[in-house]
Amino acid sequence: MELKNDLILRAARGESIERYPVWLMRQAGRILPEYRAVRAKLSGFKELVETPQFSAEVTVQPVDLLGVDAAIIFSDILVVPEAMGLEYQMLEAKGPWFEKTIRSEEGLRFAETNFDIEDRLGYVLEAIKLANKELDGRVPLIGFAGAPWTIFCYMVEGHGSKTFSESRKLLYTNPTLAHELLSRITDVTIQYMKAQVKAGAHMLQLFDSWAGILGTEQYAEFGLKYVDKIANALTEVPLTIFSKGAILSIPAIAKLNCATVGLDWNMDSVAIRKEIGDSRTLQGNLDPCALYSSHKEVENLTRKMLDSFTSKRHIVNLGHGVYPDIDPEKVKTFIKTVKNYELHHE
Repeated sequence: MELKNDLILRAARGESIERYPVWLMRQAGRILPEYRAVRAKLSGFKELVETPQFSAEVTVQPVDLLGVDAAIIFSDILVVPEAMGLEYQMLEAKGPWFEKTIRSEEGLRFAETNFDIEDRLGYVLEAIKLANKELDGRVPLIGFAGAPWTIFCYMVEGHGSKTFSESRKLLYTNPTLAHELLSRITDVTIQYMKAQVKAGAHMLQLFDSWAGILGTEQYAEFGLKYVDKIANALTEVPLTIFSKGAILSIPAIAKLNCATVGLDWNMDSVAIRKEIGDSRTLQGNLDPCALYSSHKEVENLTRKMLDSFTSKRHIVNLGHGVYPDIDPEKVKTFIKTVKNYELHHE
């Protein structure tokens, strides 16, 4: 199906664009009353993720309601460990919870790799097909997965954490086990992301939410080594790598086989552009909290960010997911400001 708006794909590839494309991480849900209405019909978050018809519906909502230049499939990074054999629950106000964890060789029985992706994760692939049908070529659809290090953190820790000390401890006490688990996660992630492309994803994003809790050397060894393997395996569509907090690793990430490097709001996009040149597209990176400002200030802050760009190779986004209590009208102001902005450079 031919895309009516392929702006984000052109920006990712470094092709000519007439304006910057814009979308938001976590745009599918959270801030929209229409999302909450769909969610209210179901038992909870997991049922929404696992029901293709509803997942597709909330995937398309931000395109209809906010006017973004891309949809991102409504899912969760934790569908991968669950498919591998480590079941999770999503607890209200507490977040993800795994009954079992992997902290010894014996736990590797919960890290299967030899299974049919379409069998265990078919609900995500079906949601991609349904969402594309509903989008009818209006905008591209982004598929995604969690990066191996981030998934590893949940499989070892069993829940969210400020320090992920159990996960980091394992890197010192049993690096062989750590590499084995990371390698298994990587193999499944490659299969899963390839299946998303086959189902109709036009772009992919790899989320490394906990990249910033490792030092640069450790992240190179236990993070980027596996991200590199994924990037080299996924060459059919543009890939974005978003390593939150890993500011010193950005030059290394920019050398990977990806189209776009995602920046969080603590990263200086001007300095990073200077350092890496025009070889990669950058994505980001307005502070999500900026959207709590007045409409006028949201417009000013957005324009200030846009004025700082020195290349057309940029996809506009926030520096992390949009927060659930942000006014959707402020989000619309952010998007409208980007869409009305005149490009000043070639």
